[in-house]
Amino acid sequence: MEMAAKKNLDLAMISPNAEPPVCRIMDYGKFRYEQARKEKEAKKKQKVVVVKEVRLRPGIGDNDLKTKSNNAIKFLQKGDKVKVELRFRGRELGHKDIGKEVMMKFIELVSEFGEPNKAPKFEGNNMVVIIDPKK
Repeated sequence: MEMAAKKNLDLAMISPNAEPPVCRIMDYGKFRYEQARKEKEAKKKQKVVVVKEVRLRPGIGDNDLKTKSNNAIKFLQKGDKVKVELRFRGRELGHKDIGKEVMMKFIELVSEFGEPNKAPKFEGNNMVVIIDPKK
C-alpha cells in the first residue's frame, strides 16, 4: 500500500483467494475506462440476427408472388433471415396441396440467395418455413 501511495496509484486485488493474495499497482480509473472501451468495441462487432416476415395466401397470383419473393431476396441480401408464412382460411384448409405448391414455388424463387433450414411445416392454420441467407 505504501508503494502504491508513493506512485500515486491504486492497489487492486487480482486474486484475493490465493495464498498469499495477489495485488497489482495500477491506475484504477484508467483500467475501468479501457474495460468500457473494450466492451463497446465488442458490442459494435457483434451481429444481431433479424427475422423478417413475408405472408402469403394459397390463391396468390404469380406477379404478387414475384413481388413478395423480391422483398424476401432484399432481406436475404442484407443478411437477415426470412420467415415465410402461408395462411389458410376457411375452405382453403381442404386444399393444403395448393398451398404446398405455392410455398415450393416461393422457395425456388429465392433459392439463389437463401435456403430453408427445415421443410415447411404446419402451425395451426399456417404453413411456415424459415429461410436462412446463403453465406
